[in-house]
Amino acid sequence: MADPHHKAPARQQTLAELRTGQRCILDRLDLPADMARRLMELGFLPGNEIVLSRKAPGGGPRVYRVDGSEVALRQETASHLYVRRDPESDLIVLS
Repeated sequence: MADPHHKAPARQQTLAELRTGQRCILDRLDLPADMARRLMELGFLPGNEIVLSRKAPGGGPRVYRVDGSEVALRQETASHLYVRRDPESDLIVLS
């Protein structure tokens, strides 16, 4: 019999699901080792804050601010980077 008080674990959000200006903390990269290593060299390290800076029209690459830089990632790549949100600093004003 199922426990009515037990909640199923929430599905973890990916970087591809962020809205423009939304902040998050990178939790993990679920990519082949060579690709994950390259992204980590660019600042995509677990624990780092990432902000979706802007989106290309028509579903093209999205630009993320991470570790003082802006990096464009394809949607397919971003969908393999799992994040958690910081509710105290959810949205920022981008200049």
